[in-house]
Formats: sequence, C-alpha cells, structure tokens
Amino acid sequence: MKYSSRIHRVVVLLAILLGPKLSFGQSQNDTIKPTQVWPDEQGNHIQAHGGGIIKVGNNYYWYGEERKKGLDTNYRYVSCYTSKDLVNWTFKNDVQIAKPDSVLVHWVIERPKVYYNKQTKKYVMYLHVDGGMKDLVTGKIAGGYAYARVGVATSNKPTGPFKLIKTFRPLGHESRDIGQFIDDDGTAYLVFEDRPFGFRIAKLSDDYLSVEKEMSLIPAHMEGGAIVHYKGLYYAIGSALTGWSPNPNKYATAPSLSGPWSDFKDIAPPETNTYGAQSTMLIKVTGTKQTTVIFMGDIWKPKTQWDSRYLWMPLEIGEGRLWLPKPQPWTLNIKTGEAKIIADGK
Repeated sequence: MKYSSRIHRVVVLLAILLGPKLSFGQSQNDTIKPTQVWPDEQGNHIQAHGGGIIKVGNNYYWYGEERKKGLDTNYRYVSCYTSKDLVNWTFKNDVQIAKPDSVLVHWVIERPKVYYNKQTKKYVMYLHVDGGMKDLVTGKIAGGYAYARVGVATSNKPTGPFKLIKTFRPLGHESRDIGQFIDDDGTAYLVFEDRPFGFRIAKLSDDYLSVEKEMSLIPAHMEGGAIVHYKGLYYAIGSALTGWSPNPNKYATAPSLSGPWSDFKDIAPPETNTYGAQSTMLIKVTGTKQTTVIFMGDIWKPKTQWDSRYLWMPLEIGEGRLWLPKPQPWTLNIKTGEAKIIADGK
C-alpha cells in the first residue's frame, strides 16, 4: 500500500510539472479533420491561410498568411510550421514583411509559396503583393488591387528570417493569386493569375529569383491555381473570381505544361461550392505502397479571418479524372502513402 501510495504521489507530481508537455502529447494524432479547428503543438489554431507546403529532407514546412489578432499593422506576416507527417504541426516563426513600395496603400501580401533551391541552398519565398497605388505627385489613389505584383524574399533557413529583395510583374504581366508547382524532375514553376487573360504557368530561373519562361496561358478566369503531375498527366485546378465567397472549383488536364489543356470540369458536386473551400495547392505524397494526392483548400471567414479553416482531403484521381470526396476525417500514413477516409467519422 505504501509503495502504491508513493507511486501515486510521483504520478501526481509529474502531472503538475509536465502538464503542458502532457497536453502536447495528447494533441498528437493521426487524423486530419477537415473544416474543424486544426491545433498546433501548443493547442492554437494553425494560422497558415492561402499557404503552400514544401518537403526538405524528412521535414515538411507549411507557410501561409498569418491572420491572428494583435499583429503590428505596419507589417504583414507569413507563418511557418513544420511537421514530419502532415498531420501534427509545430509553430516555428512569423516572418515579418515590411511595405516594399512607398506608392502602396491599404496593402496586402497573400498566398506565400516557398521553394528550396538545392544549388544555392536558399529558401525563396514568392508572395502576391497588392493594394492601392498612390501617385506621389498628385496624391491620387488608384484603389483596389492595382499593384498586382509578386514579391521575392530569401533566407538561409526554412524558418527565416526572410529578406524581401524585390517586387515585379512576371514577364511583364499583372499577377494576383499565385501558386507553386515543382515537377518530378525538380523544375520549379510559378502559377499566377493575369486578369483578364487567365492564369499563366511559368518556369523559374535556375536560382528561382526570377520568372524565366512562360509555359502556358490557360484562358480561364480563375484564381487559387494549383497543379500536380500524376501518372503522365498534368492536372490544374482553380476557383472562379467570387472574392471571399466559395464557388465550384474546377480542373483541367494536359499531357504537358504547355498543353493542350482540356475543358474544365467540376471537382465536386457544383451545388456544394467545393464544400465551402477554395483551392490553394495539390500535395503529392509518394510512399512505399501508394501515391496520394491531397486537395489543400481554405474555408475563408472574412469577418473573423483568424478563424478561417482548412479543407484537406485525399483526391480520387487518375486517367484524366479528379474528384474531391465529401469532407470527412481521414488518416495518412506518410511512409506508405496510404490515405484512409473514416466513414461518417467512425
């Protein structure tokens, strides 16, 4: 009895001393729950909206728009999280971005995408930089998203600090929503919306610091562009230009990035408006048994942006077909590449 009592006291003491760490342990799981609050290792809802993911070594890095309350309004912020399994995420840092141009008013940065350049050993971040533009002579302001540029920032480490080195219009074109694509051979591409012409796919330079060559212009009025290469076909997805409101996202296919691209088709029942989500990226996980392609989308809440949610689901894909299943909890085995939907949450 005394022995049991001593054990009990030790357990209680450990619970008091290690309470936060024990909570951390409880937060570890193997289930992705679309549309629900997605806690990081500290229990805080992940703030990585409109984001992108890269894998370097055995680590995944998720970058996105930081939307939490209480930030310094003189700057804009990009969050960085890391994971080994795409399910459990650890917050690493907020990258602070200063206003890059004195003509900008009511400025924003959106859809951060980071590439790792193996040759230069640099992490290269692309951003959609936009806002109104003020004529410094007359004081007149061109409102809305008039700036329409990409910003480029670099870092020696995945978690930053990143230094913004320039903004520009890729190949002379306006650029709003951007997406990233890294092909199976390691070649890096930028996807950008060039209103009103469509969205363009362009190859980056060898150092990733500039846009070198246009591969294709897809004449569709879409944003949230994303691409994946799967079993010999390229799949491109995007959403209509409806602002914060969701719409039926669509996809097209092509045998190469230069086309020809097929007509666009719905990725989900159109009446669901993509289950309230907007596309931001397609993640391909190649394991020992299976290759899974994950739809990565945002469920925006414009009035409470810090509470915006995520919709990640394994896609039904192959032979020119791409389909987003109804959002349900699911598991992912990062080693085998196998994804399993938990029917009705059971």
